[in-house]
Parts: sequence; structure tokens; C-alpha cells
Amino acid sequence: MSSLSRELVFLILQFLDEEKFKETVHKLEQESGFFFNMKYFEDEVHNGNWDDVEKYLSGFTKVDDNRYSMKIFFEIRKQKYLEALDKHDRAKAVEILVKDLKVFSTFNEELFKEITQLLTLENFRENEQLSKYGDTKSARSIMLVELKKLIEANPLFRDKLQFPNLKNSSLNWQHQLCKNPRPNPDIKTLFVDHTCGQPNGARAPSPANNPLLGSLPKAGVFPPLGAHGPFQPTPAPVPTPLAGWMSNPPTVTHPAVSGGAIGLGSPSIPAAALKHPRTPPTNPSVDYPSGDSDHLSKRTRPIGISDEINLPVNVLPVSFTGHSHSHSHSQAFSTPEDLPKTVTRTLNQGSSPMSMDFHPVQQTLLLVGTNVGDIGLWEVGSRERLVLRNFKVWDLGACSMPLQAALVKDPGVSVNRVIWSPDGSLFGVAYSRHIVQIYSYHGGDEVRQHLEIDAHVGGVNDIAFSHPNKQLCVITCGDDKTIKVWDATNGAKQYIFEGHEAPVYSVCPHHKENIQFIFSTALDGKIKAWLYDNLGSRVDYEAPGRWCTTMAYSADGT
Repeated sequence: MSSLSRELVFLILQFLDEEKFKETVHKLEQESGFFFNMKYFEDEVHNGNWDDVEKYLSGFTKVDDNRYSMKIFFEIRKQKYLEALDKHDRAKAVEILVKDLKVFSTFNEELFKEITQLLTLENFRENEQLSKYGDTKSARSIMLVELKKLIEANPLFRDKLQFPNLKNSSLNWQHQLCKNPRPNPDIKTLFVDHTCGQPNGARAPSPANNPLLGSLPKAGVFPPLGAHGPFQPTPAPVPTPLAGWMSNPPTVTHPAVSGGAIGLGSPSIPAAALKHPRTPPTNPSVDYPSGDSDHLSKRTRPIGISDEINLPVNVLPVSFTGHSHSHSHSQAFSTPEDLPKTVTRTLNQGSSPMSMDFHPVQQTLLLVGTNVGDIGLWEVGSRERLVLRNFKVWDLGACSMPLQAALVKDPGVSVNRVIWSPDGSLFGVAYSRHIVQIYSYHGGDEVRQHLEIDAHVGGVNDIAFSHPNKQLCVITCGDDKTIKVWDATNGAKQYIFEGHEAPVYSVCPHHKENIQFIFSTALDGKIKAWLYDNLGSRVDYEAPGRWCTTMAYSADGT
């Protein structure tokens, strides 16, 4: 087992001990063989729980491992045998003799015969070597002193008798690594390395070090909490290894302890409008609009911005890798001087563009959504607009009553997000009112209605495609503070993620090996991460500036 896995076991052991999971902690000690709990061993011996004593020992040594181990087991079994004789339980004594002590006859046949003859005595104290045997309690104490010396001298127990010096509580162990530690840290998850929030004005490091990006184990294997665990330090740098906390007990020799001959006698020794940024709220108790509010759904744009789409010359040659979220389709520039300065295309959409996305395969196809709900599809190379669709609800009767009432009150609808599916066969449109529409694209100017989903109460602030379980899904988030996952084929709702305390502003799905997950950000600056299950968020931390954030992966996923 790796050193990181070993250190993880120690963390779990400390947690189990602090939470009083007594049986479980000793079971783990025995099964892992990493730490021999002498206090527990002493208690079991004092209480005469011989089966538990031997079972615990079995995690660290066997009878025939060495002379120290042999004498440890012999003293325990001899004590168990003598106690049965002292209770005049001849049947139990015979059973112990046959099952437990006979193994030593191969090493000392004469001794085994002498032990057997004790059965014939009315009181085994008649044997000269056992004449000083007192009561059961004192005999166990005397034996225990010998056992402790044998264990400490046994090389198989070396480095297993001292527990690492970990500060309480194990739930807060990562707090020691904080650059700006706060008293009484609020640690909400162990799946991500804890760090206290940045001081005001400080910028948190990039989420690029997030454990979600690290190498992940094969299915069914519990990952180590090391530098590549499943949910690692999000805003914090990679921590120093746990090994730094491990104490290395000196190797102690016990020349006075005999691991030699076993004998009969007693032991001789006696221890979202925000797609265009707004000013953050100054009042920390700011109320966020409800899902029915129009406050977010009307995404105003600054005065003076034209309805034209200006495309720099460098856009067209960019090669995309087809990741699950087109945020990752971004061109990187090495220096500010490399930024394109020449406008090569000007396309007149007719209304103000709110969201755009290039086709993942046919890279000169540009999808545009506007502030009046229009959808445009452009062939940028020829400057031709292939498709223009005005907003309309496809099936008003299937819509919820709140949506129908909202459209009657104010029919104005804006596009919040347009996005292509990974293969470009579908595209999704998220609107400022409840609705998501999915179109299928068949080349040229052929666009067909595919799905209409009454997704959220209020605005749908973002939309993305993903492939959990090799099945294409649509992910949406909205003013109602939820994230939802839908089957992209039939529109069936598969998951709903609740836990944000403000409208959810954006979603960013990704995968690493066989682990699929979703980042979500909300207007209160909270960032959460979710797996495709119903077990709640796995990550909860604050975005830089504690305000709305859009997250993205680089094209290579690193």
C-alpha cells in the first residue's frame, strides 16, 4: 500500500476514534496492520477476551513468524488454559489444549506433555512451577508486562506502536495548511482540501489545481487523499505531504527480553443579467430575485452597442477539440501584441447579440442568440445568414401556468445562451423565461425543432451538453437556484441539484477519465461541484470577488 494510502488510514483512524466508533477503529487497525493499539490490547487482556486478543494480533503477526511472536501466543493460550482449569471447566481446558496449545508440541514436546498432565490435578498450583500463581486478575497483569516487552522487542511491531501526531480534530486537519487561517473554520466537505477564504482584495488562485482535474482511480477503488485525489484543494495550492506530520519512533532494542524458550512457569518479569457584468452588491444581506422575478430575466445591454457582430481575423483558423462545453473553445494568445486588431467580418444580425457559439466541426458556422429571442445561423466565410428564427413557444398548452402568465404579462424574451452539442448535430437555446429549446441541425439551412423544455421558474441562465454514462444530456441552471439535467433525446428530467442560495449563473461540465462532474456558479459568488447523483455538492467555495463567475476549461482539459 502506498505511503499516501497509509497516511489516509491514520486520518480515518483518528476520525473514528474521535467520533467514538470504537469497534470500527480497532477493526481497521487490525485489518490495515499499520498501528498496534497497545491500550486496546491491554484492556482486552485484562478483560480476558482471548478470541478478540488473538484476532487483533493476527493483523500484525502469526504464531510461527519469529520467536517473539511464538512466545506471545504461547503466553496468551497458556493463560487461557490455566483459567479454564481454575474454574474446573475440564471440557473447555481440553478444547484449548487440542485447538490452541498442540501447535507448540512440535517445538517442545515435553512441555506439551507437562501441560497436559495438569488436567489430572485437582489444583494446578500443585505443580511447582505454578505454585505462585495467584488469582486471575493478578496473573493477567503479570503476563501483560511480559507481553508488552515481547511486542516492543518484536521487529514485526517496529514503527507500529506510535500513532502519528495529528492535531484534533481530523475533520480540521487541512486547516493547518491555510495561508490565512481563521479561528473555528467552517469545514463543509472532506472531498476538497479546506482553505480559509482569501482576505478582501486578494485574488484566489485559478481552479486549475482542482482535484477534479487530477488523475483518478479505476472504478471501485477508493482514491487516496493525495496530490491527485478526486476532489482536491480548490483555491489552495497542493498541500505538503502528510508524511511531514509522521513521527518516526526510534528503533528500540530490548536485550533483557527473552524471545527464547517457552515454559510452563509464570513470566519471570513482574505498559445572470450578469452575462454582462454589474456592480457587486455592497450589502452582504442582499436579497436575490426569486425565480418569478423579472429582475434577472431582462438582461439589459449598455447603450451604444450596435447590433453587429465583429469578428477578428484570427478567429477562423482556430481548431477546436470538441470538448463538452464550448467555453473551452478559446484561442490562446501568447502576448497582448498577438491579439487580433483587424476586423475581417461584420455581420448585421438585426438585434443585439447576447450569446454566440461556433460549430465544433464546421468552424465557420456561427450560432447567434439575441436580446429579442431571435436565433441566427451564419456562414462567416461567405457572410451569409443561413437561418433566422424568431422566438415562439412551440407548445403553449404544455407550458406551466407561471410561464403562460409571465408571457401574457410581458411577451418580451431574450436569449441568455446558445450552444452546440459536442458533435454539432444539436444546439440548445436558453431563454430569459423558463424555456429551453433544442434544435437539430442537418446541414446548410436545415434546422428542425427537437425538444422544448419548461426548465426553470424564471430565467434559464445557462445551458450545456454532457455525456454522463455515454448518454447525451442537457444541463441547465436558472433563477430558481437549481441545476437540472435532462435527457437530450426525450427531454426527461434525470437529476435536479439543489443547494445554491442564489440564482445559478453558469454551469461548466467536464470529465476526467471515468468521472463526470459539473461546476456551477451563483450570483452570491458560490461555486459548487456535483457528480451525477443525488448526494449533494462535493465542493463549496467562493469565487474571486465573491460575485458571478463563468468557469471554463482549456481545450486540452488541463
